[in-house]
Amino acid sequence: MKNLAPDIKRQRLLIEGFYSIEVNESVIKRYFNEITHHLYLRIYGDPIIFSPSSFDGKKGNQGYDAFVPLIDSGISLYVWSPSKFLSLIIYTCKNFDEKEAIEFTNKFWKINEVEMMSF
Repeated sequence: MKNLAPDIKRQRLLIEGFYSIEVNESVIKRYFNEITHHLYLRIYGDPIIFSPSSFDGKKGNQGYDAFVPLIDSGISLYVWSPSKFLSLIIYTCKNFDEKEAIEFTNKFWKINEVEMMSF
């Protein structure tokens, strides 16, 4: 990927995997609070959490779409409840420890197999 704006600091990490815990809105809020603490990132607003299962979407896509704003950008989380699959993007304008982000996320969500990509 060509760096179109080399003068703008960006770090992006995509983490995906199958989780093995029960998920609800309070679990997502706790994850956001704990991951930001571990990575020394600062939240400046309440998480926004939607549950498409309460709408007319496909049954297999039921779960959660969530975002927490950071002083230095944001974290987006997508959860497919029927499949127990999650996709997470940490996007910041400052450096963070990717290894810590992956290890903490695996432990919190009890992910057996994880895929990640940094870009």
